[in-house]
Amino acid sequence: QVQLVESGGGLVQPGGSLRLSCAASGSIVSINTMGWYRQAPGKERELVAAGTGSGSTNYADSVKGRFTISRDNAKRTVYLQMTTLKPEDTAVYYCNAQILTTSTLRFRDYWGQGTQVTVSS
Repeated sequence: QVQLVESGGGLVQPGGSLRLSCAASGSIVSINTMGWYRQAPGKERELVAAGTGSGSTNYADSVKGRFTISRDNAKRTVYLQMTTLKPEDTAVYYCNAQILTTSTLRFRDYWGQGTQVTVSS
């Protein structure tokens, strides 16, 4: 069993900052990519940022220069530092990780439960 537990969402004013965290636990052998997706009402889920264990990162154009993804591999935790937040960043943010467990022979995707981020004055 693998769990991804997110924290750090909430209500923030435009221009403010938030930091999301996502910790993986369970029968984990290895973690490949960890990242964040978001889904706004009426829209499809989209990639926000992702990072590999070796340090490579990828960002959506809409968040480049404002959001930073980082990982603590020892803690199996990924973070998303969000700055200069805009109302259009409002969404449910989901953690995603590609994980190899003791009971599988390949990496598979796991998702967190989601955390709400609301940017509003």
